[in-house]
Amino acid sequence: MSAAQQLPASLRAALTYSIGVLALRRPFLHKILDYEDEFFALLMLALETHSLRNTDASFSESLYGLRRRAVRIRIKKDDTRLKSSDGIHNSGLEKHQRVLSVVFMVVLPYFKSKLHSVYNREREARLQASLWGPGEERFDDADYFDGGGEPLVSTGTLNAETSVRTRLTKKIQKIIFACYPWLHASCEGFSFSYQLLYLLDATGFYSLGLHALGVHVCRATGQELMDNSSRISKIRNHERERLHGPPWLKALQGALLSCTYTVLDYAQTGLIAAVFFFKMMEWWYQSAEERMSAPTVYPPPPPPPPPKVAKEGIPLPPDRTICPLCSQKRANPSVVTLSGFVFCYACIFKYISQYKRCPVTLMPATSEQIRRLFHDV
Repeated sequence: MSAAQQLPASLRAALTYSIGVLALRRPFLHKILDYEDEFFALLMLALETHSLRNTDASFSESLYGLRRRAVRIRIKKDDTRLKSSDGIHNSGLEKHQRVLSVVFMVVLPYFKSKLHSVYNREREARLQASLWGPGEERFDDADYFDGGGEPLVSTGTLNAETSVRTRLTKKIQKIIFACYPWLHASCEGFSFSYQLLYLLDATGFYSLGLHALGVHVCRATGQELMDNSSRISKIRNHERERLHGPPWLKALQGALLSCTYTVLDYAQTGLIAAVFFFKMMEWWYQSAEERMSAPTVYPPPPPPPPPKVAKEGIPLPPDRTICPLCSQKRANPSVVTLSGFVFCYACIFKYISQYKRCPVTLMPATSEQIRRLFHDV
């Protein structure tokens, strides 16, 4: 169960790496990487639907010989014909259970990935704002001109058109930034709880999604594996018999169905081979001796506390984008590596050249300890 749950992540890593390597010579493949979440979601949607329809299991579960069974709880009666003492009966999946299984395996992970991306962007923006202050437009008072000097697009007009959309987007990002950590922690907590209870035989459901669907995952019997191919052929023959229209249209539709099934079968086989190839390459480049001899990686230590402002030093302005020396908007921001405070380059260079110290902490400093900062735009 654990291996089947981790297989989609390994498959995505293998595909992303392979497409990234191919994109070095085929630049059009960068479009796939730009929409990586959508591309992988569509791929898994086709594979999971195909696998659930044919084998009553997800793509990764069918690889490990697992099958999904619907759990039906019967009320105990005095009927002697009731053979099951615990009142639980396993049967094949129903149509709505297959649809909801696809939702839990494809749609929800897609939205979770998008929320994670939005959360990471908002966190980076807040980190950047804490260092540089809130971002501002560089050309607030300027217009764009054409060759004759006439304004083409006014910045004020553009701001008026996009202000509502921008405010709404920022509100949504703030809501996601505040709610996503709790949502992620809840999902991970439920997942860990169900897996722990599953290992202790306290529940028959491996995850919250399986419990909500009322589905057990169990090993496929030998007879099921033998009858799987005949079952698939019966399903496909039944679909061909349901085709309507003239004979030439039926033949065309049948050919399209056959091509679709062939493509899905080859895609499933190829992806399984890609996963095993990726795992083999991972093992090849990281032998057991390297893993044993590799030093233990410890988490990085926390950053040191910021230096204290001296009583006789220059006080810090409430706006972090203001230079403490000239009390103006910072120009050519530069940091004193000794203390970490940011000033205008001209102001701090003149001050340190004259007083040989940091103006805020009064710690001894030289002009060689001034570093120019570049804003990543």
